[in-house]
Amino acid sequence: MTLSGKHALVTGGGTGIGLAIAQALAAQGAQVTITGRRPEVLEAVAGNGLHAMAMDVTNEDQVRQVIDTAIAARGPFQVIVANAGIAEGRKLHKTDTQLWRRIMATNLDGAFFTIREGMRSMLQTDWGRVIAISSIAGVRGLPGGGAYSASKHAVIGMMRSLAEDFLTSNYTFNSICPGYVETDIVTRNIDTIKDRAGISADQALDIMVQANRHKRLIAPAEIGAAAVWLCGPGSQSVNGQEIKIAGGQVAG
Repeated sequence: MTLSGKHALVTGGGTGIGLAIAQALAAQGAQVTITGRRPEVLEAVAGNGLHAMAMDVTNEDQVRQVIDTAIAARGPFQVIVANAGIAEGRKLHKTDTQLWRRIMATNLDGAFFTIREGMRSMLQTDWGRVIAISSIAGVRGLPGGGAYSASKHAVIGMMRSLAEDFLTSNYTFNSICPGYVETDIVTRNIDTIKDRAGISADQALDIMVQANRHKRLIAPAEIGAAAVWLCGPGSQSVNGQEIKIAGGQVAG
């Protein structure tokens, strides 16, 4: 398989899952625009097919401007990966409106802005793949994470609807739903769980490990491989689906 000549966009592409996906796409020949809010993080990993551009997905005008600039430089997008997101958890009675809006603005609005603006150029081509990084929390409830779960459920609903809009085209729309992945988010969650539950860091980590059905953290490269598969030959009839990567069967 080759993505040579294809231009891909990966938001939140400077670290973790986003970086793993960007590197996997670049390894298949794609030119990949990676975006994020921290230019220094993006520049540190740029090169070898990765092109860094600072962008805050919650800023609609900035999303439009950066995407237009990337298209002018490298051509229309034929792969879009809406990955940028934040993960914060609080019980219902501790979830203030500010937290709710911040999570929705990044995880849902940001994915919508990214896909809408990127699709304007994709529709000028004869082939495209759109992938949203949701979460296992998008197919089942997450204790203490109502806002996060709601945002990830909404992303899946959006992708299902987009797939229906383009069923007879050469564009597909799918969600990837990881469990706990070995990224900086897990590291930050360790401190949050440890402080909230009054337990050790090892115990906090074990809570997340045990939440994955195979009892280990998922490697970012596993998510990258799934994204590459969704862009490869033989995946053209996979559309409007949620690819669960959590080490075992997950009820949803």
